[in-house]
Amino acid sequence: MKALCLLAPALLVCAAPAFANVTVSSPVNGALVVSPFSLAATASPCSAQPIASMGYSFDNSSNTTIVNGTSVNTHVSGAAGAHILHVKSWGNKGSSCVANIAITILPSPAAVVPSNAVAVTGIHTLKNWQATFDSGTGNGSSTGTMRIVGSPSVSGTAREFVTSYTNFGGERYSVLFGTDASATNFFYDTWIYPASPTSDIANIEMDLNQVMSNGETVIFGFQCDGWSGTWDYTTNGGTPQAPKDLWLHSTSSCNPRAWTTNTWHHVQIQFSRDNQGNVTYRSVWFDGAEQEINATVPSAFALGWGPALLTNFQVDGIGGSGSAIVYLDNLTVYRW
Repeated sequence: MKALCLLAPALLVCAAPAFANVTVSSPVNGALVVSPFSLAATASPCSAQPIASMGYSFDNSSNTTIVNGTSVNTHVSGAAGAHILHVKSWGNKGSSCVANIAITILPSPAAVVPSNAVAVTGIHTLKNWQATFDSGTGNGSSTGTMRIVGSPSVSGTAREFVTSYTNFGGERYSVLFGTDASATNFFYDTWIYPASPTSDIANIEMDLNQVMSNGETVIFGFQCDGWSGTWDYTTNGGTPQAPKDLWLHSTSSCNPRAWTTNTWHHVQIQFSRDNQGNVTYRSVWFDGAEQEINATVPSAFALGWGPALLTNFQVDGIGGSGSAIVYLDNLTVYRW
């Protein structure tokens, strides 16, 4: 099937749903996204002309972003609402082809964050990160190394986590980023890049720990669980003095081994607590798609900690032994 080409003033536009010159792998047609969203596309010769460059624009705007080469892999910002994303390619003699993708840009979940919220940005770049084996993952073992890299990255600076394990062991990476005993609402916002392959990853965990004014530590535990295929959250099944840390399954689906590899994924989590340390897990957004959790559970622990705001990023292994590489970028925690 040949592409249908329509002549317009100074423009040759080719459109063929079955065999389009421009192939857009992300976002898909009809997608709901949050700005900035991932744009990935490739182009084959347009009107038999080798591709010299590609570009993209919104709706009827004449403002086109140009990218040299035969592919585009970037993040694109846009206003909330329904749009037509035009992904274009140009041949070396001037021919132009385009794929038109209908998308809806949702209001950013960060809109739930009030203007007076305290934002700690660039947490992934802090120098006081530590790594340790999580004995709660069983009788295996794990080791982890970290380093700052420029690529892959969203911001230009990402943190690389290399985890090796035996017998389903998990490595917990943690960093202290402040103190605040009074904040009761939190919004966790980050980008995660699982390097191929991900067959050795059982779970990816993202936690926040806060010491309240009474000295008890609230654990906001959250993970993408590859065993159950769900987003999970923690609760204290005992008392603060005699705690029993438990994972509970939500009804929202997630499996880290199903995440597209070598791609940045946007993860955002909204949760809050009361003065007794009861935590409400409200929603999680994955690449802009919201999944409601709406679960309230007790999660206060008498651990004897001093004042602290601490976040954990954990990678758990699956099987007898293996290793995995995961990158973290733009880690921000809002609190109010």
